[in-house]
Amino acid sequence: MAIIEVVKFDGPEGVYAWKYPNQELGTWTQLIVNESQEAILFKGGKALDVFGAGRHTLSTANIPLLQSIVNLPFGGRSPFTAEVWYVNKAYSLDVKWGTAVPIQLQDPKYQLFVNIRSFGQLGIVVEDSKSFLTRLVGTGSTFDRNTLVRYFRGVLMMNIKEMISSYLVQKRISILEISAYLSEISQHIEARIAPTFREFGIRLTHFFIDSINTPEDDPATLKLKEALVKKAEMDILGYTYQQQRTFDTLEGAARNEGSGGANVMGAGIGLGMGVGIGGSFGQQMSGLTGQMNIGASYNKPCPSCNTLNRQDALFCIACGYGYQTGTSSPPAQPTQEAQADQTTCSQCGHDFPLSAKFCPNCGDPNHPCPKCGADNAPETEACTRCGYLLRQPVCGQCGTEVDPSGKFCPECGTSLRRTCPSCQREAKPGQKFCLECGTRLSE
Repeated sequence: MAIIEVVKFDGPEGVYAWKYPNQELGTWTQLIVNESQEAILFKGGKALDVFGAGRHTLSTANIPLLQSIVNLPFGGRSPFTAEVWYVNKAYSLDVKWGTAVPIQLQDPKYQLFVNIRSFGQLGIVVEDSKSFLTRLVGTGSTFDRNTLVRYFRGVLMMNIKEMISSYLVQKRISILEISAYLSEISQHIEARIAPTFREFGIRLTHFFIDSINTPEDDPATLKLKEALVKKAEMDILGYTYQQQRTFDTLEGAARNEGSGGANVMGAGIGLGMGVGIGGSFGQQMSGLTGQMNIGASYNKPCPSCNTLNRQDALFCIACGYGYQTGTSSPPAQPTQEAQADQTTCSQCGHDFPLSAKFCPNCGDPNHPCPKCGADNAPETEACTRCGYLLRQPVCGQCGTEVDPSGKFCPECGTSLRRTCPSCQREAKPGQKFCLECGTRLSE
C-alpha cells in the first residue's frame, strides 16, 4: 500500500498542464501549489476541487466530497485513488507562430499571384483551469506550448489569410506595401480569435504579426521586383516604357542589314548614342537623327548633296540648293553646335532643324548663337533670344577691342560699364541696346 506524503510540480514554463504520475494518494497527503499554479483533484473523471497557492492537506475536513465519494473513516490514514493536475497560470508572452506552407494570394495592384508567409507571436494566460483541462487537455499526461500552437494553428491560419486578403483587396495595396499595415491587421486578428481561445479557458493577452513576406525564390515576386526597379530607373531618367521600346526598335532596325532603311536608321542611331536618355522623347529623336532627319516628313532628296528634306522645303537644309531655281546659295560659316533641336529663321520666321545650314523655306543662311542656337541676322551684335554677344565689343572712346568681362579699356582706361537710363540694367561693353527694355544706349 503506497501512501504519498508530498505532491508538487516544478516543471518548465512551457508546460501549461501536467498530471501527477502516481494516482495512489492517502489522507493527510501534503499538496503543495506554487504562486503561479493551480491544482485540481479528479476522482472518477470528476473534478472535486481547485487548490490555489499554498500547502494543502488531503483530508475530509479540507475536501468534504472525499467523505461521500471515497467513504473514508473519519481521522483514518487510508489510501484512495485520485488524479492531481497542475495548471500553469503564469503569463506566456512569447508564443511563436508561423505559416507552415506559403499562402497563395493575388496582388490586387499588379494582378500577380504570389506566395506569402507570415510570422509573429502571441501572449496567453489560463484563466479557467477546469475548462482548460476538461475541454482542451483531455486524458493526456501533459500539455505544452507546441501542442497549444498545433491545436490553434487552423484558427490562426484561417483568420490570417482572410484578414490579409481583405486588406489587399479593400485598400488596393500591393503585397510589397502590406508591412505598413501590420499593426492594424494584428489588432483585427486578435479581436477575431480571442473568443475562440476564451471557450477553452484561455485569455489572449496580445497578438502580433512580425512579418508578412514572400519566399526569396518566388518567381512572381522576383519578376515584380525587377519590374519595379526598372520603373524606378525610368522615372529617375525621365522616360517611359513605350519610349524605351521605341529606342530598342530603332536600334534593332539599325543592326538589321537587310532592312531598306537600315543605313539611314543606323546612321541616325550612331549619331545619337551620346545623347542622354533623359528629357522629352521628341528631343531625343531629333538628337538621334541629326542631319539625317529621319522621319516621315523628311523624304525629299536634294539633287546636289542627296540630303533628305521635307516635302514643302524650297531650299536644301545642307547645301542651300533651290528646288525652284536649281541653284545653290552661298555656304554659311560653320558655327558651334547648339543646344536646342529647332530654331526660327530670322528672315521669314519659319522653324527648321538647328543642324540645317539654310532655312528650307527662304534659303537664308543660318547664323546660330553659340550659346542657345537661335538664328540671328548677320549684322546682329547680341543674340535676340539670350543676349549673348555675337561680336567682339570695342571701347566707345578709342575703338579698341575689349574683354566683355572687363571694367576698363586697356588702351585708354575708359570705363566700360554702363547702365540703361530707363531700367538701370547694367550693359556689357559694346552693347548698343538694353536687353531688358530695348532702349538705345549712349556711346
